[in-house]
Amino acid sequence: MNAYPPIADHGMVGDLQTAALVSSKGTIDWWCTPRFDSPSVFASLLDSERGGYCRLSADLARERGAAVRQLYLADTAVLVTRFMAPNGVGEVADFMAPLNTTTPTDRHRLVRLVRVVRGSLDFRLVCRPRFDYGRAPHTLERIDEASVVFHGPRAKLYLQVIGPFVLRPEDKDVNARCNLAAGDIAAVVLTSANDGPPPPLPSLEELVDELDSCRTFWHKWLRASTYRGRWRDIVNRSAITLKLLTYAPTGAPIAALTMGLPEQVGGERNWDYRFTWIRDASLSVRAMTDLGFVEEAAAFRRWLRERIAAGGTASGEPLQIMYRLDGDPYLTEEVLDHLEGYLGSAPVRAGNAAADQIQLDIYGEAADALAQTRDMGDIRGWRAFADLLDWLADHWDRPDEGIWETRGGRQDFTYSRLMTWVAFDRGIHLATAFSRPADVGHWGEVRDTVFKQIVERGWSAKRQAFVQHYATDVLDASLLLIPRVGFLSPTDPAWLSTLDAMDQELVSDSLVYRYDPEASPDGLRGSEGTFNLCSFLYIEALARARRLHEARYAFDKMLTYANHVGLFAEEIGPSGEQLGNFPQAFTHLALIAAAIALDEQLDEAEESSAGG
Repeated sequence: MNAYPPIADHGMVGDLQTAALVSSKGTIDWWCTPRFDSPSVFASLLDSERGGYCRLSADLARERGAAVRQLYLADTAVLVTRFMAPNGVGEVADFMAPLNTTTPTDRHRLVRLVRVVRGSLDFRLVCRPRFDYGRAPHTLERIDEASVVFHGPRAKLYLQVIGPFVLRPEDKDVNARCNLAAGDIAAVVLTSANDGPPPPLPSLEELVDELDSCRTFWHKWLRASTYRGRWRDIVNRSAITLKLLTYAPTGAPIAALTMGLPEQVGGERNWDYRFTWIRDASLSVRAMTDLGFVEEAAAFRRWLRERIAAGGTASGEPLQIMYRLDGDPYLTEEVLDHLEGYLGSAPVRAGNAAADQIQLDIYGEAADALAQTRDMGDIRGWRAFADLLDWLADHWDRPDEGIWETRGGRQDFTYSRLMTWVAFDRGIHLATAFSRPADVGHWGEVRDTVFKQIVERGWSAKRQAFVQHYATDVLDASLLLIPRVGFLSPTDPAWLSTLDAMDQELVSDSLVYRYDPEASPDGLRGSEGTFNLCSFLYIEALARARRLHEARYAFDKMLTYANHVGLFAEEIGPSGEQLGNFPQAFTHLALIAAAIALDEQLDEAEESSAGG
């Protein structure tokens, strides 16, 4: 088995159209370009031999007492990997200039700025691109002493060095070395492109200015945040992460940067998350709205209205669970059997066959996202939304695959019914608030019917709790959203009883499992870790239920599972390791919601105590 860094051993840099992962050793081992969902140029995270990488690091092999640290410059997406040894201290600053525009481009530049601040250090560069997930051959062309271009099928990668690096082609790859003393600066620039002339060789002064402009962009962007609570550093980091995972040309957020990273090492739960889930994106928009980022929320709502108006889905439903960034509903899944997978976790899948699943909850999340605005768009958009709810009124009472995309058969999932209730509730609110034409009376009747069904069939007298679906007594952490969406008060006895039942079955030292797959088979082999989304939803539910001591303890505990730069994957494994695709939008949006809820309840409790 080849060597792999821990999943969490990475920071992310991006330009709002694509992004890359850089390990704490200075290796870019994941980059898909020109879009998040494009084939990879570097993917050694999924196959250390065939995937491709670009390593830029100090040569510390003979340095005793050497250490490497990685950090973000505060409140930015500039990632610094610092190399410290008795003979010298140097660093590599990785960044991509933000392309905060609605115009997509095939040209993306990743800058690696190298400097030494004390003593001297030897730096080594190894660049081994592997196009199309490592399936496509490439050729190497030398442009001049400081530039080469790797030619892949329908794609190019330019490598430029500025400073004392000397490029040495090796077969179809490139190596370089240089020695830098205190005060010296050098740079490596990677530019992806489909066509066009080579990029001009930038000067070091231009790259330093570009770094400063990148920092300024993020500082200015964060000034729009209205969050002034107790956890500003991690909330800001989560907000930046959600922004980096949003495709600026369409406003569509992706669920995670990566594909194929396992929920269990050696297992088969290895999915492609580089697409826009209606559910994940709608909840991301809720988090961004709550933080005051109205432009990002408005951009996604436009994208969502376009999907509702367009119809024509791969699933045959009027809205499907996920799309490509440009709204394309076809996400054919293929197995990349030439890749061994992270630590041998095969199969590696590109695309996602779950796109044609029926998951009725998405109508509620979509309606909730649209309800968080005073701008309902044009009349065409409203008619499409009203037609959607009219259709749902006749089609809501069906079994589906549920929020967790189980492949073990359809059921009458309680969470799906819950969000159906939300769809009609928010639709009635919008029609009333904006005086829009709608069959509000019928929507109200259906909403109330859904409510009664959930209370009667989704409730287990045996468990004294709401359960996963109508044919089981299994608990499901997705129902932690019951108080958030307003179905029940956070202190309703039925909800508190459900929360107590989850405490006993799904919670392990503040970490929360989605459900018990042994008790409720999901059609897949193996197990999984605790789900970070659910852990933060649990904290929010505890806070709303005024169990503040437990909520704050659980929140502080969860923050210890963040990686060294404040990022989270999808799950936490049995030894505290991060598992699944990385970084995960679900986790970071739920962290924001938990922090806001906990702040509100703590402030209220402190004011009440002071007043008493």
